[in-house]
Amino acid sequence: MADMNATADEMVCYSPTMITTNGIWQGDNPLDYSLPLFILQVILVVIATRIFVFILKPIRQPRVIAEILGGIVLGPSVLGRNKTFADAVFPLRSVMVIETMANVGLLYFLFLVGVGMDASALRRIGRKSITIAVAGMILPFGTGALFSIFLLKNTEKAYVGAFVLMLGVVLSVTAFPVLARILAELKLINTELGRVALSSALINDVLSWVLLAIAIAMAENERVTLASIMVVLSSAAFVAFNVFVVRPIIMWIIRKTPEGETFSDFYICLILAGVMISGFITDAIGTHSVFGAFVFGLIIPTGPLGFALIEKLEDFVSGLLLPLFFAISGLKTDVGLIDGPSTWAVIILLVILACVGKVVGTLIVALSYQMSVSDGAALGMLMNTKGLVEILVLNIGRDQKVLDEGAFATMVVITIMMTGLIVPGISIIYRPSRGMISYKRRTIQMSKKDAEFRVLVCIHTPRNVPTMINLLEASNPTKKSPICIYVVHLVELTGRTSALLIVHTSRKSDHPALNRTEAQSDHIINAFENYEQHAEHVSVQPLTAISPYSTMHEDICTLAEEKRVAFIIIPFHKQQTVDGGMESTNMAFRTVNQNVLANSPCSVGILVDRGLNSSNRLIADQMSHHIAVLFFGGPDDREALSYGWRMSEHSGISLTVMRFVPGDEITMNENISTRDNNVNRQRVLDVETEEDSEKQMDEKFLHWFTMSHVNDDSIAYIEKVVNNGEETVAAIRSMGDVFGLFIVGRGQGVISPLTAGLTDWSECPELGAIGDLLASSDFATIASVLVVQQYVGAGTEDGLGTPVLTNEDYVSHHSVTPPRGHQSVFNTERL
Repeated sequence: MADMNATADEMVCYSPTMITTNGIWQGDNPLDYSLPLFILQVILVVIATRIFVFILKPIRQPRVIAEILGGIVLGPSVLGRNKTFADAVFPLRSVMVIETMANVGLLYFLFLVGVGMDASALRRIGRKSITIAVAGMILPFGTGALFSIFLLKNTEKAYVGAFVLMLGVVLSVTAFPVLARILAELKLINTELGRVALSSALINDVLSWVLLAIAIAMAENERVTLASIMVVLSSAAFVAFNVFVVRPIIMWIIRKTPEGETFSDFYICLILAGVMISGFITDAIGTHSVFGAFVFGLIIPTGPLGFALIEKLEDFVSGLLLPLFFAISGLKTDVGLIDGPSTWAVIILLVILACVGKVVGTLIVALSYQMSVSDGAALGMLMNTKGLVEILVLNIGRDQKVLDEGAFATMVVITIMMTGLIVPGISIIYRPSRGMISYKRRTIQMSKKDAEFRVLVCIHTPRNVPTMINLLEASNPTKKSPICIYVVHLVELTGRTSALLIVHTSRKSDHPALNRTEAQSDHIINAFENYEQHAEHVSVQPLTAISPYSTMHEDICTLAEEKRVAFIIIPFHKQQTVDGGMESTNMAFRTVNQNVLANSPCSVGILVDRGLNSSNRLIADQMSHHIAVLFFGGPDDREALSYGWRMSEHSGISLTVMRFVPGDEITMNENISTRDNNVNRQRVLDVETEEDSEKQMDEKFLHWFTMSHVNDDSIAYIEKVVNNGEETVAAIRSMGDVFGLFIVGRGQGVISPLTAGLTDWSECPELGAIGDLLASSDFATIASVLVVQQYVGAGTEDGLGTPVLTNEDYVSHHSVTPPRGHQSVFNTERL
């Protein structure tokens, strides 16, 4: 039996009756029995790996490093040096059980890797990624072959070729799953660099499996014989059998299951048993069992069956069983066997040269494809990512006696060091251009009337779709000013795979979804594509953003800046209930909204969805909505009115603008306060404050709005005089239930006596005083609410040094020419 500490002449006896204990009250020691000892070992492994995950999280190190380090701490390098601890917790007799379970976890994990890998994607990968992948392997592989002479100490001559190949594999291949997670952590996965890195890593992963198969054959057969040839031929026959026999059976199972229904337990159990059978066959023919599991997973097509399998297995396999495999690798690693400073010097030099070789090889090819030096160097660093295949190769080499204990420990340390260098290296050599994108029209107010209007719409669930579509149709897409809509389905990353931004180019995406939200994503995509087909002057580009809620706003803001959108619309975190109340759906949505408001590169609207007149008609001449804009003053209210202005030009929209004007009581109080503050002053200096400037901008903007809609019966302008918050609430209530949508400014940074007291009872400050009032269940309105925040950089500069437009510029962009000699405003009431 091969184990972590046993020598060739040791014999360990097992008692078949010592599985479960009779209990401590009968004098039994639980650690003398297999099951309780295994449970304790799993607990310790989970605790150790979780501790390292927590420690390494701030420096964004991959989880595989934490799992290996956890095993090293529990093994002979640290705690295992204590013979009492080693004999009690990890005795020789327990090794077979824990290694068997670890390999079962490895088997199913490789099956899931195959299921999640889109084999058809290999046909779509361009020459650029293939060239980068191959070029990035040549120099590290050569470096490994050269340095193998310094590490070949106790290796038998028959295994020299296998040793060189294994060292080359460890240094040259790239771990696709680990790389994807690193790119997600660094927020590079949505960039061109990230896309090239993932494509190249996919090719590299395929090549690594070929090299792995060769390494196994060389390790198990000292020289090329008939047996080794049969191993290769039988492996090829196994692959062919899976492709031409097993895959059609899987396709039959998929066709037999009606669309939208779950797969039966019988089919799922049959497939899970197939994983074991495939592992048994490939192990029996001389290839490692994981090869069979991987191939079996690869033939399962991307779709509902794959999603169901991932849903059922991944949490248990990735969260519990797979860490056992990496921890076992750590338990087998005795760092103390790495002799002297000379060996450590060779290791460090080898790591540096291998990393440099990968970077140089990748950089040369990247420069030939007109990539920048920093992008090419960063790509080379990313291609140094190590993970499962490398550790698997090392374990096979150790089990087959190709690697002795010292060589195994050396290569594990090399793997950890090479992967650990990636994030610090990227931070040093790569400076992404994020934040340098400059464009003027970051707000609705500054958007030209005769230019494309770009909107980013965020969707959590299909329930958000109908009102969003009606809102966009009401936004008046025209031939002169078409609307370009980027629809982003927001999906939480649950730790299963990397965050991806997938562009859906067709009704059925070729890319794998992560979980049951795939059906929701299809529903959302179909709805917006149907809208695009029926509507004129509208283009829709659906996408899916998959990331943790804590960083989801970064994907939204990055996409908004890359696409140069003027307006982001995000759904409120509460939804309407059957009785008309509002209940929270997911509090994480609220955090996303708050982060978007704080970091957005353009204006933002939060949509409180109560339906939009219950209308879902997409034909322009059939649509009819009554919309109200509540105007108190300030940049957010001007942005809200700008959106209402755009909507008012739609033939099916009736717009009411209610401006709230301070009453005499407020004016008198302000005068008294001013007089008291200046009793002892000889003169009063007239200084134009920021507040006065905002008021002047409000007056100019309202003037141009009213003058541009003279005698327009579809628009009503009302000035309502109020003195406090109570009168404001009463005035809004008096508007009745004729409106399907209220548009209000968030009012950030604006302190108004007209809303005094309203913030004291505010449940959602991110909506502002008026938005929170309209969104509350107590207000009892059937209208949806759009709370608008104008981009904060929309002053004289946009925060990046780019000049932006004034109100006069805005009017000129809207081609507004006020009639000469006309002094009155349209359809006006002052109450």
